[in-house]
Amino acid sequence: MSGGAAAPVPMPLSFLAFDFGTRRVGVASGNTLTRHAEPLATIAADGDARFAAIGRLIAEWQPAALVVGVPFHPDGAEHDNTRRARRFARQLHGRFRLPVHEVDERYSTTEAGAVGATDLDAASAAIILEQFLQSVS
Repeated sequence: MSGGAAAPVPMPLSFLAFDFGTRRVGVASGNTLTRHAEPLATIAADGDARFAAIGRLIAEWQPAALVVGVPFHPDGAEHDNTRRARRFARQLHGRFRLPVHEVDERYSTTEAGAVGATDLDAASAAIILEQFLQSVS
């Protein structure tokens, strides 16, 4: 038996992820302990009502940071929704003062549909978050 102190175990960090759309935003939660994400909800509001709903989820889940899926064309080129998702990410940071991470979300909705998800937006957010969780140590 060693006489040295055990290395401290890092606390798991929780995250909320968003699959941004102009009409709906899918939301998922997950953490660094399980590296698994669960679909939470789809927010069908826009403007201030959208951010109020997100604020309630942030208050409930107390995430360490937020993750936003950013879409690109298959060849990696940006398009209008790329810019809209990045603007949404900046708005989240500005309103809630939490770190916001962007994740390339190409094909997340297709993948969610392929596994039979009933709420494609929230399931896509979970896929985005799991992708992010696999990239952090």
